[in-house]
Amino acid sequence: MSDRAENLILALPGLLLLAVAFFVPIAQMLLLSVQGEEGLTLANFTRFLGDPYYLGVLWRTVRLSLLITAICALIGFPLAYIMARIGPRMRLWLIVLVILPLMTSVVVRTFGWMVLLGRSGLVPDILRSLGLAGRNFSIMQTESAIVIGMVQVLLPFMTLSILGVVSRIDTRLEEAARTMGCGFGATLRTVVLPLALPGIVAGSLLCFTLSASSFVTPNLLGGSRIQVLAASIYRSVTQTLDWPFAAAQAVILFVGVLLILVPYARLGGGTR
Repeated sequence: MSDRAENLILALPGLLLLAVAFFVPIAQMLLLSVQGEEGLTLANFTRFLGDPYYLGVLWRTVRLSLLITAICALIGFPLAYIMARIGPRMRLWLIVLVILPLMTSVVVRTFGWMVLLGRSGLVPDILRSLGLAGRNFSIMQTESAIVIGMVQVLLPFMTLSILGVVSRIDTRLEEAARTMGCGFGATLRTVVLPLALPGIVAGSLLCFTLSASSFVTPNLLGGSRIQVLAASIYRSVTQTLDWPFAAAQAVILFVGVLLILVPYARLGGGTR
């Protein structure tokens, strides 16, 4: 038996599991999205793309996901750099602090933000005491609340993705740049940042994908007034019981994420 055949046999259980767990549900969703009373139809997609409300929901989902990803990258890169350059003991404690939120349910963390951001929560109280907000000020049920909650949820994924790359960058490259006259900021911009780009791309892919498909945090912090696509799909399934239209929305979300991720992934691959 050839090595190629042996490798195929060894990979066969994993391929079967992938087919059952991923490709079969995707195929069923695609089939459901084009089902109508009179057979196959594109009416569900036409309904979505022709309705300004649903187009607004799609645009809000993409816009918030991009904003959340950008904020995670802006916070995660310097945090990962600090973690990579400090001593081993302090690095261990920082890694524990970054990973610790992942050990708590997203629902619990979101309810914590609801308490902090609500009308009588700690954050509005501080803003009111500083004279920066009115008596009835509340961050709840706003896009800002969704961004704050999602950044806290997704920041560990971005930080750890960048940390894995930055920790492998030879510090002698930074020393050489400083010797050639670069300041600290110029060294980060011209040496560390380009070499850390694969980690930033990987973390961004994770953050954007998880943010675009997130339901719990946007639904609890944004409320019914600020709908994202995952919440719209949930409502179509549970309230209107329109499964084909829900499947069409899921397909549009899936295709939209792919259209953004594929060129982004190629950018990360081209930097290696």
